[in-house]
Amino acid sequence: MIQKVVLVASLILMGSCSKPDFQDSNGNGVYLKELNQKWLIVNYWATWCGPCIHEIPELNELSQEYSEELNLIGVDFDHPDPTELVAHMKKMKIEFRVLSTEPAEILNIEIPMILPTTYVFEPGGKLVKQLGGPQTKEGLLKLMGLDGDGE
Repeated sequence: MIQKVVLVASLILMGSCSKPDFQDSNGNGVYLKELNQKWLIVNYWATWCGPCIHEIPELNELSQEYSEELNLIGVDFDHPDPTELVAHMKKMKIEFRVLSTEPAEILNIEIPMILPTTYVFEPGGKLVKQLGGPQTKEGLLKLMGLDGDGE
């Protein structure tokens, strides 16, 4: 009887564990369900992209100052191996979470043809806007209504 209870409990626990949707540069699992609880900004960048380099400080500020309201994740367009990804992040001085797996299919977006490209999703996961070119903290806050004008 105890063996059956343990078996049933084990099956229930295994069923409740789900595979992460993505993996980040630290090897941690990332769940879309958690990301979608807030505004979600997905930014595609590359080390060879001048406008990307210019944009990163704005995104770092946004990520730090508005961590309660939004999730900001980056995607290295070149998809290097994990060690090289960390080196790219250091080179770019990126302080926000970067995915090591391609999110396009799961997020139902296209891999961008220009860089930087930023996708903005409202809480719940609906795509609000695809933005080409470098973004500013102020512009993204205005788009999300977090700039104080819409609240």
